[in-house]
Amino acid sequence: MATNAIASLPETIEHIKQAVVGVGTYASTRGAQASYRGTGFVVANGRYVVTNAHVLPSQLDSKRNERIAVFVGVKGLLRRAKKVAVDTVHDLALLKIEGSPLPPMSLGNTSQVREGESIAFTGFPIGAVLGLHPVTHRGIVSAITPIATAGRTSQDLNPQRIQHLRQRSFKVFQLDATAYPGNSGSPVYDPDTGQVLGVVNMVFVKGSKENVLKNPSGITYAIPVDYVKALLERAGVKL
Repeated sequence: MATNAIASLPETIEHIKQAVVGVGTYASTRGAQASYRGTGFVVANGRYVVTNAHVLPSQLDSKRNERIAVFVGVKGLLRRAKKVAVDTVHDLALLKIEGSPLPPMSLGNTSQVREGESIAFTGFPIGAVLGLHPVTHRGIVSAITPIATAGRTSQDLNPQRIQHLRQRSFKVFQLDATAYPGNSGSPVYDPDTGQVLGVVNMVFVKGSKENVLKNPSGITYAIPVDYVKALLERAGVKL
């Protein structure tokens, strides 16, 4: 699938890491208080960021003047952001950031992704504890698998699993590279072209696929990029 290759992986990382940002909240009362919640990446005209929906807080604390924020660069320079659109079925969210545009990532074609394909993803697995230094993991697409299975017994079914089974079925990428909670929202991309193929998801997919396991696996999953494209289209954002 590595067509239109631009570089080796080290060069690709240099090219795309400026588009990988931290996502969290910022409260301006009682001193500046920032909270990191996950990773995101810049798309379209450089003023939009894609992340997982679960990375965003369910509600903001108005008493603390809490707002959504995007953190840029190693120093985590703050950009205020607003939520533009959310896709709860595929756990995706689109933010619009204030200020000058950032370098965006280009979106690839999910239909060309095959099992065994090489991938990489870049994000912030330990958050902002040591500064926002992007970390890259490399692996392959080990499987293209349904978001949820029925479970072996009725005891395996919980409300979330039933909801997923009733909703429009879709497939996710199972990766053999290990991601961590802070990686939620990280772009999964072709190591040669830098094109985004999916979005790392560390909560939503595991809750759908692995709730029947007594000891959940260390498997990493990603939401295919086609659903990012659909979200952008519904929001009226041109690529």
